[in-house]
Amino acid sequence: MAEEVILLDFWPSPFGMRARIALREKGVEFDMREEDLSNKSPLLLKMNPVNKQIPVLIHNGKPVCESLIMVQYIDKTWGRESPLLPSDPYERAHARFWADYVDKKMYSVGRRVWLSTGEAQEAAKKEYIECLKVLEGELGDKAYFGSERFGYVDVSLIPFYSWFYALETLANFSIKEECPKLVAWAKRCTQRESVAKSLPDQYKLNEFLLELKKKLQAQ
Repeated sequence: MAEEVILLDFWPSPFGMRARIALREKGVEFDMREEDLSNKSPLLLKMNPVNKQIPVLIHNGKPVCESLIMVQYIDKTWGRESPLLPSDPYERAHARFWADYVDKKMYSVGRRVWLSTGEAQEAAKKEYIECLKVLEGELGDKAYFGSERFGYVDVSLIPFYSWFYALETLANFSIKEECPKLVAWAKRCTQRESVAKSLPDQYKLNEFLLELKKKLQAQ
């Protein structure tokens, strides 16, 4: 019996992009179902009744929620000959730390850049650049965060590359000037088919975010 793999997603979501990339890295065929977040489907509400959010991975009728948990699930379930997480316990913990940093620090500050204006935005921009510099310091001269192999931290971070243009345009700065090694890493990642197929066009995403910000400000 063939496996059934469904991904409930929304195209601009960097968290959904993580699942898409991980599945494609493993060569898993999946049915991506676009959700209307203003009118959530009964399937989404059934499969994620606690948070009622995307993405949700449904594997043979069983849901897996939260993007980093999903990537770990995908890594353990498929393609074990090409793992995303290191086998060494310390290195695995180290990778999880940096993925956690992306979510709890970098993403949080990036949202403040996007939502704020004036002095608050300028302060958030400076903090965001510092977050990126911390990540660039961890990357160093390696090809990927896991050295020569594309892995868990790369999957966790690369979706946010598609948001760089929107933030740069909004807050008037250049990530390439501030963090050239990080941008070079991102371009290496986008040469991978799994990433190229999973990340949206940055200009389309910028238009979406501008419209969304207008709606939020009007409320």
